[in-house]
Amino acid sequence: MWELIQQNRTKSLVLFVLMGCCLVLLGYFIGAAYMPKNGGAAGITIALALWLVLSLISFFAGDSIVLSSSGAREITRDIHPQLFNIVEEMKIAGSLPAMPKIYVIDEAAPNAFATGRKPEKAAIAVTTGLLSRMNRDELQGVIAHETSHILNRDILFMTFAGVMLGGIVLISEVFLHGLWFSGGSSRRYRSGDSKDGGQAIIMIVAIVFAILAPILARLLYFAISRRREYLADASAVRLTRYPEGLASALEKISTSSEDMRRVSKATAPLYIVNPLKAKGMKMADWTSTHPPISERIRILRAISQGASLIAYQEAFGAVKGKGARVIPASGLKDTTPIPIRPASGAGAEPLKKPKRTDLGDLTRAINGFLFLTCLCGLKIKVPPDFKKASLPCPRCGRTVSVPVAELATVGAVLDTVTQSAAQPLSNYTRKGRGWESFACACGNTLQVSPTSESTSVTCGKCGRETVIK
Repeated sequence: MWELIQQNRTKSLVLFVLMGCCLVLLGYFIGAAYMPKNGGAAGITIALALWLVLSLISFFAGDSIVLSSSGAREITRDIHPQLFNIVEEMKIAGSLPAMPKIYVIDEAAPNAFATGRKPEKAAIAVTTGLLSRMNRDELQGVIAHETSHILNRDILFMTFAGVMLGGIVLISEVFLHGLWFSGGSSRRYRSGDSKDGGQAIIMIVAIVFAILAPILARLLYFAISRRREYLADASAVRLTRYPEGLASALEKISTSSEDMRRVSKATAPLYIVNPLKAKGMKMADWTSTHPPISERIRILRAISQGASLIAYQEAFGAVKGKGARVIPASGLKDTTPIPIRPASGAGAEPLKKPKRTDLGDLTRAINGFLFLTCLCGLKIKVPPDFKKASLPCPRCGRTVSVPVAELATVGAVLDTVTQSAAQPLSNYTRKGRGWESFACACGNTLQVSPTSESTSVTCGKCGRETVIK
């Protein structure tokens, strides 16, 4: 596996240089088209400066940009304990040095991606649509695939390539749209002067390259990223020892026709399945940026001799044809047998199917809704912009207090008085098994999910621990 990581690093460096060449050539042609004298040199200088800035941004803030542009929100264990549990399992199975941060995207389309600079600072984001459709084995397969991208050091490459690709696309589109709206180029080079004729040719070359550069950059990226997806599938099988989990997850994702609202050409390659498709089209029908989903599923379901990399290579060869290789030689040296485990639902307890109401409440919890329980038993969901200290129960008319409004002021006072003192324990008694909200002494809202088995909750704002009874 170390050889694979080294190969990925080498290819990342090659990609870095080639995509940078695309950016520099784009700068040269655009500069030469607008400024006949020394315009090319100026364009190269600007492109190199932009390349440096993009590289620094990619390295230090690329993951934040990707997560922010995708609408991902970091969640705590109390919001989705099962997801945290699975990520912890894969972190241990893969011997990751640190627990990845977990984000949820409020999108009905099922999908997921991993990002980050290195395994110590990685993040995994999943959509609410994925959480609502997957059982535990399927969700574990997806998380294992994303964990494998972290293990294989793909995340820096994908984050960097996404930001660099976005820069090339942005420059090309700004140049082409500028020409379209100005309409001055044609008038500028309309005379019969030979110099203007030469300049018109450069302008045409600049236009052609502005069209081709994003395509070339994408081809460079996809040529390598497809193999990375296969390798991540192979590593996921080894981590979970259950190839059917990932195969079933990919099958469910491929049949989805929901469209993602916040996805771009730069971030689309990060996802486990390409989310960019024609409106209403199934994801299985669109495979230009990723390996064909049906082929990935066939390979996973052809695995029968264990969950090792050798077993995946044999299945890969059986589907793609003899001689087709995807696992590096170092991965095939490990002949340790890894048996396939039975499905989680093969025992007495069947897997629970997520309810649609759970998805709605999860989305509300991520968006900061409060979950209050009236004495009559009615669950009241209060939006985050509600400013009043109380509200009437729609069923019985009782006045229900909104804890944040009551305690925010008290919490602010407590923060001032006890900021340096030891944090006392607080207690909260659950009123049922649904979503519930309560306020920490600092005023911060804490959520408890229906599946939470934790006996305490730690406030992310002040660090106080509240005992759950």
